[in-house]
Amino acid sequence: MAESKSKFESIREWVVDHKLRTVGCLWLSGITGSIAYNWSQPSMKTSVKIIHARLHAQALTLAALAGAAVVEYYDHRNRPKADQYAKFIPVDSYSHKE
Repeated sequence: MAESKSKFESIREWVVDHKLRTVGCLWLSGITGSIAYNWSQPSMKTSVKIIHARLHAQALTLAALAGAAVVEYYDHRNRPKADQYAKFIPVDSYSHKE
């Protein structure tokens, strides 16, 4: 059980660090899957298949952006204030010298 939790945590951390890459990958997989599905429908014209694929990918992208916003909200809410800027400010360069 602990191994699956650590794997989930590592995936969550990667998604938090690479939000736009995650949304882009979801968009690409959504449009690819939608085109593959629509191409199996012989009764539709090619332009309609492309439009449907774009609409499906757009809806998936909006859902992914909403999910990224929820992850960001909970990440900022549950993280201590000192940790929010720790990766931007090096701690050692501001130490006091006696």
